[in-house]
Amino acid sequence: MLSQVAALIALSLPSVLAHGGVLSYSNAGNWYWGWSPYNSPDGQTSIQRPWSTYNPITDATDSTIACNDDGTSGALQLTATVAAGSTITAYWNQVWPHNIGPMLTYLAQCPGSTCTGVSASSLKWFKIDQAGLLSGTVYSGSWGSGKMINDNSTWTTTIPKTVPSGNYLIRFETIALHSMPAQFYPECAQIQITGGGSLSPTSAQLVSFPGAYSNSDPGVNIDVYSNAAQTQTTYVIPGPPLYGSSGTTVSNIDTHISTLY
Repeated sequence: MLSQVAALIALSLPSVLAHGGVLSYSNAGNWYWGWSPYNSPDGQTSIQRPWSTYNPITDATDSTIACNDDGTSGALQLTATVAAGSTITAYWNQVWPHNIGPMLTYLAQCPGSTCTGVSASSLKWFKIDQAGLLSGTVYSGSWGSGKMINDNSTWTTTIPKTVPSGNYLIRFETIALHSMPAQFYPECAQIQITGGGSLSPTSAQLVSFPGAYSNSDPGVNIDVYSNAAQTQTTYVIPGPPLYGSSGTTVSNIDTHISTLY
């Protein structure tokens, strides 16, 4: 019996260790532990919305695509106060194993005085940060996720100074393209933005999750090991145009825009 249990554990380890998610955050010298998906939810307090598995989402239209769960807040949900213009860093489990794919960061403003009790799937999201194919070809080039790994499995974004003050969910995501279908790894946290501006996102920049992506999007339905990928030097980043931009999502350069605000 013990040998059978050991064999089962050994078989289960690769699927857990090969995946993961955002485990913590930092902003302005403050550290925030994330949700622990394999622990009991009883007594857990975090700014992060609850999520339940390290395994990826493999359907772009999945009902959990917003925040890697059903989109509800925790029983003891916390909210971090974050100044507009400041940086916030998300920390993935180390070392993140997937270096082919984009990094994306979204915000969604909640109605009323708090995001607690607001479903993530009911909100409109806008993208404040992205990095796709940074250099080289789709087959062998450098990607946003590779940059994240090189930065100790972290991703830092700046809350634009122009974003209106209020209560928001922030959604950090990486999409792993080493396999087909693509693997989505989104997690969300609750923040209250202070000292913001007056530039609201345009209607073209607002999307819903699910709804922002489809399985046929060129940035999702892509074979990075194909013959075509060996000479392809552009990549269409999924989702809407960046907040504050004119609308392109095609990149072979770093469009990580945190330095622009």
